[in-house]
Amino acid sequence: MDFSSALVDKIDIIIENWIVAVRSDEQMESAKELTYSAVRDGVPIVLQAIATMLSNSQDSDVRTLVQNSLEHGTLRAKQGFDAEEIAREYRLLRWAIFSTLEADLLTGTAVEINRAYRLIDTALDEVIARCFKSYTQERLREVEELQNQLRFTNQELIRLLRASQDNISLLAHELKTPLTSIIGYSDLFLRQQQQQNQQSNLIPNLEHIEKVLRNGRQLLRLINDALEISRYEAGTIKLQPSISNVQSLINSVVEMVEPLARAKELKIVVDCDRAPEQVFTDYLRLQQIVTNLIGNAIRYTESGMITVQCQLLPGNEWSLIVADTGIGIAPEDQSRIFQPYFQAANRPQSSLADSTGLGLAIVTRLVKLLQGKIDLISKLRVGSSFTVIFPLEVRGI
Repeated sequence: MDFSSALVDKIDIIIENWIVAVRSDEQMESAKELTYSAVRDGVPIVLQAIATMLSNSQDSDVRTLVQNSLEHGTLRAKQGFDAEEIAREYRLLRWAIFSTLEADLLTGTAVEINRAYRLIDTALDEVIARCFKSYTQERLREVEELQNQLRFTNQELIRLLRASQDNISLLAHELKTPLTSIIGYSDLFLRQQQQQNQQSNLIPNLEHIEKVLRNGRQLLRLINDALEISRYEAGTIKLQPSISNVQSLINSVVEMVEPLARAKELKIVVDCDRAPEQVFTDYLRLQQIVTNLIGNAIRYTESGMITVQCQLLPGNEWSLIVADTGIGIAPEDQSRIFQPYFQAANRPQSSLADSTGLGLAIVTRLVKLLQGKIDLISKLRVGSSFTVIFPLEVRGI
């Protein structure tokens, strides 16, 4: 009995069953935001290669298996999968293959069935090993790239801090925790790599790499936000105004942050039909303001919706309103919310991971730079509304 043709005939069924299983698996969070083709990736080619190995008349196609498993590991790293998710998707692929071929396998002899099981298991084990290897290499490349970015940013930070000593103690305090984590897990990973190099130790090491990357990105975001404040205070931010489409800008920002809202089951409502068709402003700085305001609304809202409104006003002005149904801001904190590093007392623990305490401080400075003004209306456990009024044309640049 040659099971190769049976596998080839049922490749589409196997892939469909596998993708359904992956997307319904509650522990496969990274796959839920991907398209059908992105999840499928190179699996059809891998299955074709396995079919070739099962054939009694064709040469083993190990090279194709190796090549596609290498590419699969690199892609999964770029898509944000963690090591456990990759292990789970291959476990589900093994289940999809054997459950789909079960009826065909039962028609063969014991020797034929044993050969088919052995070849499929061997092929999948090879794919998993190669996939994890390329996944690890891609993660290490990201660590190296992040390290270079941190080194460059640190040099810029040192240069600016020499010119201004304000907030050094606060900044040092905020940098201490993520930096300590980066150093600790990096040292642990390197020592483990030096002591042992067995496959069974790969997943724990990958988890250490994930922690290094996560804390490194948080550190880089904090440093970049601090640098933005420092550049403003030093007067080195130069605007580059141009004709910009407000509605298009807001739609692009909403599209970018939509996955964050979807993850918390929040709805983003955009009402910009009355927005001015064109404004003369710095597009990137305006985009930065909108991104910070909507991102902040998502971060501090656990249920309900985010509303984004903009409209043309008399006197050659236009307004942007970002409202949420979040935790709100206490009256005594509202006068301090735009200060650097200020943290409201009622912040939920879940917001601490990706907050630098500088977002609104950056917003208020950029609003002023674009010759606008910002107002806040907020009530505890009801929500907050930020209103920004800009001129249709930035003048005197």
